[in-house]
Amino acid sequence: MSYRRLLTAEERAALEQRGCIADNWDDVQVAPEFEVTQLRNVRFEGQVSIGAKSRITDAVICNYAIGDNCLIESVTRMECRHSTRFGEGVRVSAVNENGGREVVIYRNLTAQCAYLMAMMRHNKAATNALAVLAEDAAERRRSEQGIVADNVRIIGVKFLREVLVEQDATIEGASLLENGTVGRRATVGVDVRAEDFIFAEDSKVKGGAIVERCYVGANTILSNGFTAVDSLFFANCHCENGEAAAIFAGPYTVSHHKSSLLIAGVFSFFNAGSGTNQSNHLFKSGAVHQAIHMRGTKFGSNAYVMAPAIEGPYTVILGRHTRHHDLQDMPYAYLIEENGQSSLLPAMALTSYGAVRDTEKWKTRDKRTEKRDNIRFEEFNPFLTGKMLRGVDALTRMRENDPEAKTYTYNRTVIKASMLARGIKLYNSAIAASLGAMLSAGRHTSTAPCDGEWIDLAGQYLPLAIVEQILDQAANNSLTLDDLHETLDKAMAEYDDMAATYAYSTLARLMGHQPSEEEVRETITAGENILARMRETTDNDRRRDAGEDMWIGYGYDFREVDVREQDFKNTR
Repeated sequence: MSYRRLLTAEERAALEQRGCIADNWDDVQVAPEFEVTQLRNVRFEGQVSIGAKSRITDAVICNYAIGDNCLIESVTRMECRHSTRFGEGVRVSAVNENGGREVVIYRNLTAQCAYLMAMMRHNKAATNALAVLAEDAAERRRSEQGIVADNVRIIGVKFLREVLVEQDATIEGASLLENGTVGRRATVGVDVRAEDFIFAEDSKVKGGAIVERCYVGANTILSNGFTAVDSLFFANCHCENGEAAAIFAGPYTVSHHKSSLLIAGVFSFFNAGSGTNQSNHLFKSGAVHQAIHMRGTKFGSNAYVMAPAIEGPYTVILGRHTRHHDLQDMPYAYLIEENGQSSLLPAMALTSYGAVRDTEKWKTRDKRTEKRDNIRFEEFNPFLTGKMLRGVDALTRMRENDPEAKTYTYNRTVIKASMLARGIKLYNSAIAASLGAMLSAGRHTSTAPCDGEWIDLAGQYLPLAIVEQILDQAANNSLTLDDLHETLDKAMAEYDDMAATYAYSTLARLMGHQPSEEEVRETITAGENILARMRETTDNDRRRDAGEDMWIGYGYDFREVDVREQDFKNTR
């Protein structure tokens, strides 16, 4: 904040002529170049400072520091009534409504840090230490005075209490903002009510959204009456109309429909169809259950899952499922309700253009200006490859144990024999394509511990061994938030080589010996050929979706086929 001065006697008199009053004019400070025309019909209470060229009309300002070039109009009360951390340090009971996975939010929270806090509770010392680090970061923000940074617009707001508004933010028509932070270039719109919150940079919360104890990440949109409580939304989420309660919404979580409920779970690159619903209360122990919907999961219209449950990456869910399935090692599956049972089609989404389109679209839709959340978009990666390897093993064992069976049971789902055989074939093809793609993208000489299990750390693919190292450092109080971010950023920068090293060690395990460079080149070529065949399948699927059967309703005023086709093409 630049230098501020007291008002002169002449300026005080002129301001009073313009309808301004103050409990004590000595508590009001202004920029050196202040002009009385900047203010009209303003009541000042407590300590207030006003920056250069900032205009305030028809407002009550209590205990706030206002930056340069701001516009504040028609505000019932903008006040800081007590010492505040502006929403930082709030504990959000994500994932489990009854608590136990609380995340301490702060202004520079990342999806990765939040995931470690919420989902690594087996190491209580580590998660407690991370919470302390977050509390310390929040405490450093404590202020006795509200803050509005430079180039902010606040118009038509009823109540603004203990809120930090960062540079270039806009708040227009909000009903109540209390104990929170509105980040750089963020937008808060009409009829929004928010308490105990952080809205990160470039976020948009508008259209009557109601938010309580939430973190809203970069470039995320909550709108059209969406309500959220005890939830975390990270980069590029977009939720409208529906409801969220106690969720961890990883990057690109999307829900657009009024009837959709996201509750008590982890979501990531998720798409909710109309009527999406989950249950976490089984009328026994209370609302204590949770579900995990891994990256790329989609719910069809009126799909339902009863927690606890888990789906593997890129699973498509159709119908109702109440038997607490565990499908984490069956990625790219379809889970369909048939005759009251959960029918599993392993690997089926590998034949769909939808999965390809999703992977391609996410990267192009990343409009963040500051990329604090680490996100990898690779279609072929160690995390998914590990899932497919375990999926093939499970399916193969089932067939070997009962080769004549017509159906198989897998973790409370039913798999038809024909679908099991097809799943094995599709997974093996995708594994070969994945190994080739990873080997071609990097050097298999990384010294990082990357040849074991990998996880999807809220958008970042990472060896579990590195995560365990982070947790050990946190548990031993030898980790800072800067250390954490540096470790994760380093893994992001070295990802291609780490993934190639993982692929090389996996190939060695499958072959039973260390592959020669010639064998590596052959694996890359084979993977490219398999990928080309896979793309023929998904391209054919795309063409079917644009074929004549899909022209129904296009050009319907005309009988000519070519008119219908042209209307379809010009529209789609």
